[in-house]
Amino acid sequence: MTVLSACGSDDVLRTPDGRPISTSTTRIAEVNLVHPDRDYSKTCLSPTPADPGRPDPARIVVTDPALLDAVCALGIGGKVVAVTAAPGSVPAYLGPQLTGVPAIGVSPDRAEATRLKPDLVLTTPATATSAAAFAGVRSSSVDPSDWEAAFRAAAGALGRSSAADRRLREFHTEASAIGARKDAAHTEVSLVRFGPDSETIAGTRSFAGQILTLVGAQRPQRQRQPEPLTVGEDNFTAADGDLIYVSFEPDGLDHGKSVLLSDRWLDMGAPTWKRVLGVDDEVWYRASGLAAGWLVLNDIKESLTGNSAEY
Repeated sequence: MTVLSACGSDDVLRTPDGRPISTSTTRIAEVNLVHPDRDYSKTCLSPTPADPGRPDPARIVVTDPALLDAVCALGIGGKVVAVTAAPGSVPAYLGPQLTGVPAIGVSPDRAEATRLKPDLVLTTPATATSAAAFAGVRSSSVDPSDWEAAFRAAAGALGRSSAADRRLREFHTEASAIGARKDAAHTEVSLVRFGPDSETIAGTRSFAGQILTLVGAQRPQRQRQPEPLTVGEDNFTAADGDLIYVSFEPDGLDHGKSVLLSDRWLDMGAPTWKRVLGVDDEVWYRASGLAAGWLVLNDIKESLTGNSAEY
């Protein structure tokens, strides 16, 4: 979870002369955060070998930051020499190895491409034009719409199909084991995201919704649709469940705090029982991939049967 030292004046610790003291926020509007001080330097998994007889690229350029999750999950982030994106566009959860990769803009010139000397360009249909400067270099396009299929496709391009199969099996096995240990089948989990002026229930097709399905957790009756549902006056209590995970979209913190402290919210079942927990929106929803999946799974493992008073 990113340090939230500016969550409003009531959340900021200050020195006697008024200067803010940098701290990791662990609680927002009476809601405790799951893993607020997570060490992202440990996100990426151990290195994997290339399949026998398959090319093992040594220098990789990625045109879409979303594809870096697969590289991270395969443990070969050190091979990435550049990402064709704007500076700061690499997700923070990928850790310092990948956030430190040079971001060279969406339209690098031929001289920059030549200097980098990549032997593989990993791209997506939406960012294919960014690969134009690397003409003549082996390129592989990955459709990121389905995260497991995207991981397998990226791993195939990286010469690591066997490793991808093994790591996905490990993930599914662990998800099932966590679900059994936590009795997930008897827990209805609500997923609520706060925007700048709205709140949305995440559908089953969301990234977090898919991971919860793998764990075997249930969703409240009114949350079992694939697509997100906007919360309004007529369906406010649809946000309730045995446990509510809340998160804050960019610029959604202030609105989220106002809802979390409202009488209407506090009168629902889960808030009354202190069964509301905060999670990292970037990892649970805006990310997609096996590396992010492990972070979500570990959050669920630590919190599915807990409540705010335990954090």
